[in-house]
Amino acid sequence: MKSGPRQPDIGARLTFDLSKPGRRACSLPACDVPAAELPERLLRRELSLPELSQVDVVRYFLALSRLNYSVDSGFYPLGSCTMKYNPKVHEELARLAGFTGLHPLQPSETAQGALALMYDLQRWLAEITGLDAVGLAPAAGAQGELTGILMVKAYLADRGEDGRTRVLVPDSAHGTNPATAAMAGFEVISVASDRQGNTDMQALASALDDGVAALMLTLPNTLGLFDPNAGRIADMLHDKGALLYGDGANLNALLGRARFGDMGFDVVHMNMHKTFSTPHGGGGPGSGPVAVKSHLAPYLPTPVVEKDDDRFALATPERSIGRVGLFYGQFGVLVRAYAYLRSLGDEGLRQVSENAVLNANYILARLRQAYHLPYDRRCMHEVVFSGSRQRAKGVRTWDIAKRLIDYGFHPPTVYFPLIADEALMIEPTETESKEALDAFCEALLAIDREAEEEPQVVKESPHTAPVGRLDEATAARRPVLRWRREAGDGS
Repeated sequence: MKSGPRQPDIGARLTFDLSKPGRRACSLPACDVPAAELPERLLRRELSLPELSQVDVVRYFLALSRLNYSVDSGFYPLGSCTMKYNPKVHEELARLAGFTGLHPLQPSETAQGALALMYDLQRWLAEITGLDAVGLAPAAGAQGELTGILMVKAYLADRGEDGRTRVLVPDSAHGTNPATAAMAGFEVISVASDRQGNTDMQALASALDDGVAALMLTLPNTLGLFDPNAGRIADMLHDKGALLYGDGANLNALLGRARFGDMGFDVVHMNMHKTFSTPHGGGGPGSGPVAVKSHLAPYLPTPVVEKDDDRFALATPERSIGRVGLFYGQFGVLVRAYAYLRSLGDEGLRQVSENAVLNANYILARLRQAYHLPYDRRCMHEVVFSGSRQRAKGVRTWDIAKRLIDYGFHPPTVYFPLIADEALMIEPTETESKEALDAFCEALLAIDREAEEEPQVVKESPHTAPVGRLDEATAARRPVLRWRREAGDGS
């Protein structure tokens, strides 16, 4: 049956393309002050703005908003990013006038409630990680990493061990780990993984000597796997006088179940904007507190919150590495984390990690017959598949990700970690229902069948998105950042 005329696809064109001379979105009142000419030097030689009615403007931006994908509109299976649903009440709490009306330069005696919140959060994060002290100042996970490594560097310098110039980083670590170590002035040495996805203990022993300052261990690692040798790794490092740094960005897999301090870690950063109830992605906001053992506590960045009787005050640790930000960290993010911990409590936090691990292993079980599992063992918060079986039929991981768009799902992380061939990294998070996971799995199973029966359909996807396959390299290197009138366009 032939369809009739359709409404124009407003969101597919720019406002300049929709412009019609003489149209206005509003009417301004008559000017009530004498008109004056602008100085010649301030005049623009050309000012070409679109002319649209108000309804055209509203419909244009509403059409664009419908193209956005968010965790409020659908499942976000990105691995290692934890795009999970967060309770809306925590947003409301972070926007309370008593918090948003604070100024970071006002006297501490007028901000006792906020300081008490930060003090309690320091204590609770120390308990959760099994470490002795916490600093809330770092404003992102990567900055928390840099803060931790700079503390290690200062600590070793005070011990007279400036000759420790190398940092070991397993090849299953987050990509920010080697960047952090290099930024701190260390030589980065990669340590291979074994066939089970754990740190290769023989490779570690070969790389470990008196020139090593620390090892940065992501736990669970980017394969979504818990390294059972973590305690042994800590002992090996400490026997050589080196320290063990923990990347705690995947803490949602461990909450209430395992603590970094109990395993021998000296310092660990956490992502408040990932595990503890702040929407993650889109460039921020973030927060990356660091937790440390007592020997590193004097090196925490300033300020930390201390309590004297019933009063709270900002303080600078004795041998602090200094400021890592202008003020005291991302306070709104800290409020959300505080609310998250208070609302869940001990049992709730344990349920978070249980659900995160259960959901990931459910996806592993449902998809393992269709997609290759490079490390065939129980996973933690995320599971890493390989598209190598589909590649044998001419369909790449990239094609699978694009085809998922046609099924209404945001694609998972692809081609990372690099040690997994044709990687598909899927993190369901603890907040998704079985029904949502089943729908996602059914889509991936359908794509596997298409790869067998109709591979070209997958290779040419997406078919339903506003744009199809882009030349992404050209778009990144030579982006078109401004509108230009097409030749012969008389509008």
